[in-house]
Amino acid sequence: MTAVPFTPKGREVEVLAKARRRQFTAEYKKRILEEADAAAELGAVGALLRREGLYSSNLTAWRLAREHGELAGLTARKRGPKAKERDPRDRRIAELEREIARVTRRAQTAEALIELQKKVSELLGIPLPPQSAEGL
Repeated sequence: MTAVPFTPKGREVEVLAKARRRQFTAEYKKRILEEADAAAELGAVGALLRREGLYSSNLTAWRLAREHGELAGLTARKRGPKAKERDPRDRRIAELEREIARVTRRAQTAEALIELQKKVSELLGIPLPPQSAEGL
């Protein structure tokens, strides 16, 4: 049995794999605002919104941005958190902390090797030269 796709009124229905957010250019927004402002007949703005596939909230937001004189309000904005400028001192601090951790690991390894040498010399009966306080 083969599956036949459901086609209302004989039209093919295409389903996209992933929805994509629409982005409007500044020119498009300005053109729509001009058309909406010029609409004099009753229901003309609604017809414009239906024709363009827009919501009234789009029109409201674009008008508000235009009134505030926000040029950025009429262009597409990147979504998500804003990139923060990093302080060069923070990067230097991170580098120094990594260096301290590396040196600390090396010192611990050296101390472990010295302890191992002491134990081996004890087991084999080899006397070690006395250590001075300056050699540490």
